[in-house]
Amino acid sequence: MTSFWAPRAWIGDAVADGVRVTASEGLITSVETETVPDTADERLRGLVLPGAVNAHSHAFHRLLRGRTHGDGGSFWTWRELMYREAGRLDPASYERVATGVYAEMVAAGWTTVAEFHYMHHAPDARPYDPPHAMERALARAARASGIRLTLLDTCYLSSGFGAPLEAAQRRFGDTDAATWLARLAALRDVFAAEHPEVVVGAAVHSVRAVPVEALERIGAELDPAIPLHVHLSEQPGENAACLEATGLTPTGLLARSGLLSSRLSAVHATHLTDDDVAALGDARATIVMCPTTEADLGDGVGPARRLADAGARLALGTDQHAVVDPLLEARALEHGERLASGRRGRFSPAELVAALTRGGAAAVGRPVGRIAVGEPCDLLVVDETSARTVGSDPGQLVLSATAHDVTRVIIGGHERAVGGAHATLGDVGDLLRKAMTP
Repeated sequence: MTSFWAPRAWIGDAVADGVRVTASEGLITSVETETVPDTADERLRGLVLPGAVNAHSHAFHRLLRGRTHGDGGSFWTWRELMYREAGRLDPASYERVATGVYAEMVAAGWTTVAEFHYMHHAPDARPYDPPHAMERALARAARASGIRLTLLDTCYLSSGFGAPLEAAQRRFGDTDAATWLARLAALRDVFAAEHPEVVVGAAVHSVRAVPVEALERIGAELDPAIPLHVHLSEQPGENAACLEATGLTPTGLLARSGLLSSRLSAVHATHLTDDDVAALGDARATIVMCPTTEADLGDGVGPARRLADAGARLALGTDQHAVVDPLLEARALEHGERLASGRRGRFSPAELVAALTRGGAAAVGRPVGRIAVGEPCDLLVVDETSARTVGSDPGQLVLSATAHDVTRVIIGGHERAVGGAHATLGDVGDLLRKAMTP
């Protein structure tokens, strides 16, 4: 039994004073407010938030940070650089990179991550022997960093409507939907035995990367109990190609294929029609916005407020890791809305905290993101006295603090990061530098 005491903590949708959180075996057993500390408490000095939930990650994209801006370009030219980096990785190097990235997340305050994983096979497309080598590498990286991992095994079968995989994509692919479904089932069995701490979910990369007949088979046969993700309408070109090939928007195609439901997490959802927004809201889907990535790639600003008003849940992700900072992602969600609408306060601070915490719970397939009895004891402590935060209303710190103000991170009741360094892996910059060194 461990008890933590904080002068302030985010409970429900507001800041409470004098909060004691007691935990046993990694789960919260009691939450008290309006208390004073006693000698048995471990004191957390600052505002305590629930652990942040990163609902969309491609770990290896971290290799591109600060290296794609020299010649401008577009999402599509950026993608070519991404393929080049993907082609260089094997299980050992992938594990080193992912360990560094997950440690960076933990130090910043992310305590759970959904890894949208499609690098399944060797560069020549041959399966690894023993199988699932890349997936096992991610599980080991998550275990080393202490982050909670939801591994989204991704179906990736084509380079576009009616087009086979390109050479750089071959390691991502499976022969057809049946082959992918069988490999996913085998992976779930392996991880149940080897890595029971990992949630294994599923993803279809996008409607352009999974043929219509495959989408329909997945809709009919995929276990309805597991989370399902998809990149949705990130680019206008995807929408135009889908309309030309099927007569439907990507959202409409997902609905026709039986994939649009409350278990779906739609990533980006940037370029939507009014009917798309209504359909996603009616389904109570989770919308995973990745504001810093969408800005970095020039994707556009998605209709986050309209989606929330329609009934969709909002979550946040770091995607390509141009920035790994939960507080900046939450702020960028609001700032994008302000820039698009010309109005302030499109999301309240409470709504932003919800998006970066419990909003991602369905996306990761586990009960996370709340300081409440029965929830995992995942906490991040924000310094209220830094140059960035001093003088801020505690209830509005989400709009002034950054990851530099996250002083401690606790996952499952155990300290995982202190002052920007990982508690067991040490300096994150050094860890990443070593991972990137050939």
